Amino acid sequence: MDLGNQTRVSEFLLLGFSQDLEDQQTLFALFLSMYLVTVLGNLLIILAVSSDSHLHTPMYFFLSNLSLADIGFTSTTVPKMLVNIQAQSNAISYAGCISQMYFFMVFGGMDTFLLTMMAYDRYVAICHPLYYPVIMNSRLCGLLVLVSWFLSLSYSLIQSLLMLQLSFCTSWVIQHFYCELAQALTLACSDTHMNYILLYVVTGLLGFVPFSGILFSYTQIVSSILRISSTDGKHKAFSTCGSHLSVVSLFYGTGLGVYLSSNALSSSWRGMVASVMYTVVTPMLNPFIYCLQNRDIKRALERLLGRRLYAR
Repeated sequence: MDLGNQTRVSEFLLLGFSQDLEDQQTLFALFLSMYLVTVLGNLLIILAVSSDSHLHTPMYFFLSNLSLADIGFTSTTVPKMLVNIQAQSNAISYAGCISQMYFFMVFGGMDTFLLTMMAYDRYVAICHPLYYPVIMNSRLCGLLVLVSWFLSLSYSLIQSLLMLQLSFCTSWVIQHFYCELAQALTLACSDTHMNYILLYVVTGLLGFVPFSGILFSYTQIVSSILRISSTDGKHKAFSTCGSHLSVVSLFYGTGLGVYLSSNALSSSWRGMVASVMYTVVTPMLNPFIYCLQNRDIKRALERLLGRRLYAR
């Protein structure tokens, strides 16, 4: 690249899904409704877990943290897109872009860590029930969450600091609805080798290691369930992890399915659709999955909403 064209960028342009005014109004209504449902649903999960003493267990502790991460994940991208649609503007400031990348990586990393912790919790509960209270104690659960936050914050900070060292060419257009790291790196004129190495290594670790842990946990869980003689016992054992398995399948399956979909779609469009599945659709559906499949959450929500209605 021509180093003479380097400049200090003040803002980026996010092309989004469509520049057509009619399409944008439809997108605004669609994403606003999904965002409100996501925030409300996950807040209800957090309130239900915190207000019901029966849910003060490791599984629901991880679930409430997952709901918090999902709210942050969605709030990182969707509100800015809604503001841009209403303002008929595609611009995002340089500082705003770096901040959006940072928080997107933080909450995305937390989602993968928390799903892995929840799988490990179900593995211990089903495969080693007698040792469950000893292994999954409150100290370990708190430590796992703290370490996950530390790793997510640290990687995101390092990647953001490396981004701040880059110079950008005359093209500042990002073909996405948010500041996507990989696309922003393609606009840089300066050396991006360290950025890409860190991106690929950490993405590989965050993808492969947690998914391998989840796969191992459920392999052991299925093996243990199959050894149970009674049908009722099998059903009861599986029902304790059915909700989490659905969320994991949704989180990993939707992204993988979209990325491997028809070649008729352009790579940028496919990337945007995949991002919507990760950042909007999955966090929106998670509360519904737990409310429909988990009796404890359903009862806690009924008690919570019942108290609110009674108070009025």
